Amino acid sequence: MTSQRWRLVLGKYAEDSLPGGALEGAHSRMDHALEYLYGREYGGRGVRPGSLDATQLTVVNWLGEVRALFPRETVEIIEKHALDRYGMTELVTDPDTLARLEPNQQLLRTLLALRGHLKGEVLEMARRIVRQVVEEIRRKLEPEVRRTLSGRRNRFRHSPMAQASNFDAAGTLRRNLKHYSLERRQIVLEQLLFFERNARRLPWDIILCVDQSGSMADSVIHSAVMAGILAGLPAFRVKLVVFDTSVVDLSEAADDPVETLMRVQLGGGTDIGQALRYCSQLVENPLRTVLVLVTDFCEGAPPGELVRAVQKLAEARVRLLGLAALDGSANPVYDRQMADTLAASGMEIAALTPQRLAHWLVKVVS
Repeated sequence: MTSQRWRLVLGKYAEDSLPGGALEGAHSRMDHALEYLYGREYGGRGVRPGSLDATQLTVVNWLGEVRALFPRETVEIIEKHALDRYGMTELVTDPDTLARLEPNQQLLRTLLALRGHLKGEVLEMARRIVRQVVEEIRRKLEPEVRRTLSGRRNRFRHSPMAQASNFDAAGTLRRNLKHYSLERRQIVLEQLLFFERNARRLPWDIILCVDQSGSMADSVIHSAVMAGILAGLPAFRVKLVVFDTSVVDLSEAADDPVETLMRVQLGGGTDIGQALRYCSQLVENPLRTVLVLVTDFCEGAPPGELVRAVQKLAEARVRLLGLAALDGSANPVYDRQMADTLAASGMEIAALTPQRLAHWLVKVVS
């Protein structure tokens, strides 16, 4: 690493200790952009930061500099630090600034956390960003989830529809053995066979009960997208409930992830037992109902009420799944003791990606 790059990493107070002199050109611009953000560290350490008067940088032209000078991956990290570490909420409350931010899942999390403070033009701009990020997530998830849930392969019937995931390798080999070529010493495949898929015609009720506390942001986002996908399948009737210390039924918006997320308010306490008691009122046919609870299991209310609610649903033979995470990584931090208690009361416990949830649902409703 050159001395200039070390200088950028270490900051302005390292300038006298490194060879090469003052930064120039693009490196100087990078230094100003980084100092605008990371110079805030000095204030917390008893060091008086240098001046940052308005003629040098404002939030808007700082963002322009960052996006012009650094790779996209670095820009996302810098923006994340600005929002999470330094609390620069003006990034998402000023329309000109917000318009310059890269739409991504991190920005979506921030917008959800600050949704109550978004007004007018900023609110409409936030909605467009939510839609853009949601559509990107949905494009990645929907094909596999729909394929998984469209029906099991019927190994007793074949289909004229050629789909790689339904390919019957053994059946194709048997059907074409008679076409073995002695000269080429290989089987000539004249007909490929594909399994037919069974259609599921009897509907199942899926109740998604989602914890909207701040630590569950990624799971809230993926739960909303997953509810939208499931609501578009004829085999399922979807109900969507979000909760903290209160319960909000968003079932009428279950097919619209954008509308769902625009009505979510991240943060607050957690009363899981109250949410499950509400969801129990939505159960019409227990034997054909799946209740998916998405939470970190950090119950804020007396835990006995939660345990009793789970036991009552399990006794009614509702299929219960408790997810400590429903997101792209499925690597959560959660209350393991409470999760174990609920597992002993009749709830399956896991942390899943949306794709893996689809596979679990296939096993349940088959």
